[in-house]
Amino acid sequence: MPKRILIVDDDRDVHGLLRAALAAPDRAIESAYDGNAGLRLVENAPYNLVLTGLELPGLDGMRLLERIHEVRPETRVVVMTVASTPETIVRALRDRAFCYFSKPFTVEAVAEMAERALSGTDAEDDIQVLSARPHWLGLRVRCKMETAGRIVQFIRELGMELPAAEQERMTTAFREILLNAIEHGAGSDPDKRVFITYVRTKRAALYYVRDPGQGFSFEHLEHAAVSNPKDSPVEHAEIREKLGMRPGGFGIMMTRQLVDDLIYNEHGNEVLLIKYMDPK
Repeated sequence: MPKRILIVDDDRDVHGLLRAALAAPDRAIESAYDGNAGLRLVENAPYNLVLTGLELPGLDGMRLLERIHEVRPETRVVVMTVASTPETIVRALRDRAFCYFSKPFTVEAVAEMAERALSGTDAEDDIQVLSARPHWLGLRVRCKMETAGRIVQFIRELGMELPAAEQERMTTAFREILLNAIEHGAGSDPDKRVFITYVRTKRAALYYVRDPGQGFSFEHLEHAAVSNPKDSPVEHAEIREKLGMRPGGFGIMMTRQLVDDLIYNEHGNEVLLIKYMDPK
């Protein structure tokens, strides 16, 4: 059976762009131009994926998200909006949106997330929200790479107040730390969880990650670029090859260059990323 996709937006140009980006032989794409019409379609038949705007005639997108999960709990919903705020981002996450995009977005990014939504495994409890305040977001996240991609996008959106280049730097740094926590701290075990906290103050944005592993010591991290002698910048690559590890090992060193402060706890399984802001 084809995967069924519903696009709900009052902008016909958005429908055209998304249809072109999402079209595939094994997909059936339908459209609705207001929230009430979208809800009626979902009530009448199941969809694998719904992509909805927030500013809709009739039933707004956030209420549509709630109603879809009441009548079709298994349906994955991607939210798209022009008027993005920390409040709407956190609310969408709390209400189990699969992902969230501010307009203007690239259709390639939405298409990639749609592919994850359509091909991913069960995601019902992959993200548990522990605190849903716009300036204090707490999450308990299943250690799956597809879930990491979703969380990274939400965190990118929460950095909206930063200049675009800084937003991307912090997102990249957070992504590296999260993937390290999943891959190394949890051994990519989907039965394990990573704890994430995002805190925004007037003077700083803080990103905290705690993995379930035993941690590490910088004194015993020969396979990472951060431990290379100054006169041998790729020594770790040879060590990784001998150990049968994939190419890489630049995560911690790169992250240090992207943030204002990178702080590990004594055991190495908790890390804090800090970006200082100009006070307003």
